[in-house]
Amino acid sequence: MRHTISVFVVLGLIWLFNSGLYTSLLLSLGFGSVLLVVWIGHRMDVVDHESQPFHLTPRLPSYYWWLLKKLIASNINVVIRIWRGNQSISPCIATLPLSQRTDMGRVIYGNSITLTPGTVCMDIDKNSVTVHSLTASGLDELRRGEMDRRVSHMEQ
Repeated sequence: MRHTISVFVVLGLIWLFNSGLYTSLLLSLGFGSVLLVVWIGHRMDVVDHESQPFHLTPRLPSYYWWLLKKLIASNINVVIRIWRGNQSISPCIATLPLSQRTDMGRVIYGNSITLTPGTVCMDIDKNSVTVHSLTASGLDELRRGEMDRRVSHMEQ
C-alpha cells in the first residue's frame, strides 16, 4: 500500500509542476487522472518494491557521487586513448562473477558498467556478467571489484 501511495504522490507532484495552471477545474482533472493511473497500475500489479526501491534511498547519493567521479575519470581516459590512436586500445571481453543478490542490484551493476565510458555490459545472468572493454586495464579495474562491492553494499 505504501508503494501505491508513493506513486500517487510522485505522479501528483509531477503533474503539478508540469501543469503550471492551478484552477479548480484543472486541479480536479489532474487529481482524477493521477488517481486513474494509480488505480490501473495497482490493478495491473506493477507497483511493488522494485518499481519503488525505497531500500536503496539512503545509500544511493553516495553511490551516485562515486559513480560520477568514475564517469569523469573514464571519459578523460577514453579521450586520451582517442588522441593516441588505435595502438592505445586493446579491446577484450571477459565474464566476471556477480555478488548481487537481487535483480535490481544486477541491473544497477550492469547499467553502471555500461555508463562508464570504455566498458559495455553485454550479457548478465544470475551469477556472471559479460563485459566488453576498450582496454585490458579497464577490465582489470572491474576485476578488482570496487564497483561490484559498492553496488552490493547499496542493495543491502
